[in-house]
Amino acid sequence: MRTHHVERHRYARIGWLRAAVLGANDGIVSVASILIGVAAATSSRNQIAVAGAAALAAGAMAMAVGEFVSVSSQRDTERADVARERREILMNPDVELTELQEIYQQRGLDEALARQVAARLMEADPLGAHLRDELGMTGAGVATPLQAALSSALSFSTGGALPLAAAIVTPSAARVPVVAGLALALLAGTGALGGRFGGAPVRRATLRVLVGGAVAMLITWAIGTLVGAAI
Repeated sequence: MRTHHVERHRYARIGWLRAAVLGANDGIVSVASILIGVAAATSSRNQIAVAGAAALAAGAMAMAVGEFVSVSSQRDTERADVARERREILMNPDVELTELQEIYQQRGLDEALARQVAARLMEADPLGAHLRDELGMTGAGVATPLQAALSSALSFSTGGALPLAAAIVTPSAARVPVVAGLALALLAGTGALGGRFGGAPVRRATLRVLVGGAVAMLITWAIGTLVGAAI
């Protein structure tokens, strides 16, 4: 007989979900915007294909390296904090006990109960208690550097490959509206999925990526049109 219900929380997904959604959106917006800008300046299928392929490869690598460096830096900082906290617990246990007590008092416990809770946690898991309650480090929702890098690169490549394929197979007269329409549809999908998986309002998540993507494509289209006319 079950005595408790199972709660499904989404916080543990934050690490890889953020990297995947960011990569997919960036791939769609970046590649589609470059394709639209080039297509506005020239009708050459080869030039458009080269520009799109270069944007796809460069963007995927940039996303992977950026995520790897970012998450690695975060982990290095966390490890330094863990080492410092471990030293402080060994050198000044009474001070650390008082710190925990004050934290629990600020959260609503009376002085005696806060002292009792802090003492019990210092006996059971002093480092874990300080990392969690003093520094807010739980480990949940944090992607590994390699996980974040691969997730970003793969999602960027997937998101950018579809507008590129559409630009290559579509006749020049319809290339800009087809790529723009496909990109907006893909952005709506990633925004909705990101909102649903992350537990955020789907409409708001979808709207913000649509607006950002539309603005980026409009700007590159205007630049391509002006450059094409000048050349």
